[in-house]
Amino acid sequence: MSMKSPEREQIQSAVATSLQKHWALFLIEGIILMILGLAAVIIPPLATLAAELLFGWLFLVSGVAGLITTLWMRPVGLWWSLLSAIIGIAAGVVLLLWPLSGILSLTFVLIAFFVLEGVASIMFALEHKRELSGRWGWMLASGIVDLCLAAIIFSGLPGSAAWALGLLIGINMIFGGSALVAMALHARQINEGLPVASH
Repeated sequence: MSMKSPEREQIQSAVATSLQKHWALFLIEGIILMILGLAAVIIPPLATLAAELLFGWLFLVSGVAGLITTLWMRPVGLWWSLLSAIIGIAAGVVLLLWPLSGILSLTFVLIAFFVLEGVASIMFALEHKRELSGRWGWMLASGIVDLCLAAIIFSGLPGSAAWALGLLIGINMIFGGSALVAMALHARQINEGLPVASH
């Protein structure tokens, strides 16, 4: 199912308008991402452990919520819903009780995340290179860096898992933050009617 050209142009215009109107929020988000990324690069084992614990709590809370919903609503696929909730709870408990053993598993999840985010960022940059801003190259570079990070972490397994997870999350946050800062500053120039250099 393809989108008609007028609908696509309307969506692209809405995205560009939103970016120009709220450029300061994107700038703040980019700066925060860069600061958190630098902290993760400076102390990667701590960032790795923090990420692992965060995922543990996310799995546990989502599993408990799923269990409560399943028992309360008794959906048609009761057994599958129940199994899904129990797996979420079990994954959360394992990650929280044995965080170091969970780091390797999360490293594989991180590799998949970087691959998917890299492909999505590249596709986003290529699709919106004319409409969004003159800084679409930053988004393209961010996607390429994501793919490179996935390759680096995969090649260093299992020994690099303890520090690589936090380090790569930090690097990813720095590049993502830089891309947001560049796009926000460009949108500010357009919003204020300043001359814009095309790249």
